Amino acid sequence: MTSLATLRAPEPSGARRPTPRRYLMCRPDHFDVYYAINPWMDATSPVDRDLALAQWDTLRATFERHGHRVETIAGEPGLPDMVFAANGGLVIGERALSARFANAERAAEGPAYHRWLTDQRLTRVHAATETNEGEGDFAVVGNRILAGSGFRTSHAAHREAEKFFDRPVISLDLVDPRFYHLDTALMPLGDTIAFYPPAFTPDSIRLLTALYPDALIATDADANVLGLNGVCDGYHVFLTGRATTLPAQLRDRGYLPIGIDLAELLKAGGSVKCCTMELHPAH
Repeated sequence: MTSLATLRAPEPSGARRPTPRRYLMCRPDHFDVYYAINPWMDATSPVDRDLALAQWDTLRATFERHGHRVETIAGEPGLPDMVFAANGGLVIGERALSARFANAERAAEGPAYHRWLTDQRLTRVHAATETNEGEGDFAVVGNRILAGSGFRTSHAAHREAEKFFDRPVISLDLVDPRFYHLDTALMPLGDTIAFYPPAFTPDSIRLLTALYPDALIATDADANVLGLNGVCDGYHVFLTGRATTLPAQLRDRGYLPIGIDLAELLKAGGSVKCCTMELHPAH
């Protein structure tokens, strides 16, 4: 049977249009689960690295098939989670803020991503002084940055990002350890978002509802397979093929969901967005 990921989607007939994006990814050559730093990880459960590589290759090919440019950073031995490129930093225009990881197991990823970003000859590349995990907890939505805190990224990091990028940063508090990064509980969709309210404090829910009254609300079933850990190009929404109700909601709003199987990487608590750092343009 032909999967959605193997087909080039038709061009949209409605108002939504895809725009070419630039992504950074890290092939999971060293992927494994031999420690546990989130509830998804079970160090006693075997990992099929060949399957993880095949699933990652499919994701990359799907991005490229839909007109997006994918750059890669080489993974490093001893850094099994480096495949989750979104966590390596935040890039907007000619400015990049590299990550400072909360867990010792991932600490060396920050300098590795910083070196790659420095090699891109951007105008300003800053190694964070406060704890942040890149696009894991920073989401660019229009001219503002939504920022998560509670497990991996500090509120002080929100202020550091606001000053560095000269953009408003909206702080949101996460409360469920299964949704330890913002990108596990909230997905930008151009000018709006999809999110899972139980992952947030009541104050953060009220704030998101006020900012995005038309937000899509994810069900428990979709949140529990990291259905919100997706990537949107303005029309196509690349997300786990295990999501059940979210694809229909997206279609109703004029988006085209593209299902991707990343079940092997889910063993470490990551899906489509975790594997994808977007190099955002300045506008």
